[in-house]
Amino acid sequence: MTGAPPAAPAQRTDATSPPADLVAHLARFAGELRRSGVAVALTDEIDAAHSLALVDIGDHQEVRLALRCSMKVPRRHWPAFDRLFSEMWRTGTGTPPRSARRDPAKAPERPHARSSRGSSLDDLRRRLVQADAAEPRRDDGNADPGHPGWSPRAALRRKSFEQCTEDDLAEMKPLFERLVRRIATRRSRRKVPSPRGRLVDVRRSFRHSLARGGELVVLARRNRAVEKPHIVVLCDTSGSMDPYTRFFLAFVLALKRVVPEMEVFAFNTRLTRLTPWIAAGDPSATLASLARNVGDWSGGTRIGECLAAFATQYLRSAVSGDTSVLIFSDGLDRGDTAQLEEALGAVRRRAHRIVWLNPLMGYHGYRPEARGMKAALPHLDALVPAHDMASLEALLAIVERP
Repeated sequence: MTGAPPAAPAQRTDATSPPADLVAHLARFAGELRRSGVAVALTDEIDAAHSLALVDIGDHQEVRLALRCSMKVPRRHWPAFDRLFSEMWRTGTGTPPRSARRDPAKAPERPHARSSRGSSLDDLRRRLVQADAAEPRRDDGNADPGHPGWSPRAALRRKSFEQCTEDDLAEMKPLFERLVRRIATRRSRRKVPSPRGRLVDVRRSFRHSLARGGELVVLARRNRAVEKPHIVVLCDTSGSMDPYTRFFLAFVLALKRVVPEMEVFAFNTRLTRLTPWIAAGDPSATLASLARNVGDWSGGTRIGECLAAFATQYLRSAVSGDTSVLIFSDGLDRGDTAQLEEALGAVRRRAHRIVWLNPLMGYHGYRPEARGMKAALPHLDALVPAHDMASLEALLAIVERP
């Protein structure tokens, strides 16, 4: 892998395609990551190029998170990724670190490399806007004339759940349904028999030939199995989470249809298993039923006691070595943080990963200084925002990762 610009994104000509110099710079960035020991494949570069067309290219934080998710950077390599991103993107110079620069006499300059030097993210954002404005458009009823390429659905992706209305929730439901469909098509490394599989199963083919005197009349085939992730969701329904709970549970209901064996729990001052109450049908009716039947809904919260109850009653039956445990809470705990640490330690030893979704991370300048969050941080694989639909999209990238 030489870090050459990915072919697929460079050949796209639509308005959402990144400019060629951005693709070249992205390839150089991927090359620097590989030289630093971070495994980045060509498909990861292609995904990264597509992700840059979906975020605000002038927002360094959005670009950093988009690249880190789309390139599937393991947590242990985050410090190296952040360092290289700061050197190659935040300053906008596009110049690799001094120690990693190549001798120009030994390495020919890549196409577009000269034009990308000195281009900042703000310049690239202006180019995208200008290219988008120059593209002929169809009036499909969704475009907003005030912003090129903007639409009500695009605005909804970035709208904080705290500002959303019931009408917004109704519009989000079909978007949630489409968002979670990719979970249902995730291919595993495991091979299973398939009549139209791409791979020939030699062993089964020879075994079947015994019934025909050893003649290979029909070749048995196999394909990569569709592997749905194992997920356990624990949702904080206390008063401080009230502006976000209904929207997150609507997302969970959509996810439940794709992952039928997913377990869902609510907690506030006590733990409640929601899985038996979740049924197919109108999500609004299901949410209303949950609000009526879950004790102390929109009340206080004792995260430590509730997670301790989960570890005692459900840990062995609900969590295994390939389970992703998602905890949706702001970490504002009134209970004993020692219980919280002990319970999360027990879950950590059994689960594949623990992801804490905190809607307060959507606020600029937020720091996890609450007692509950401080106690939880050492046991988490990821602490991610969950304040809008775009942040939930990033969550799926984490959950579907093996």
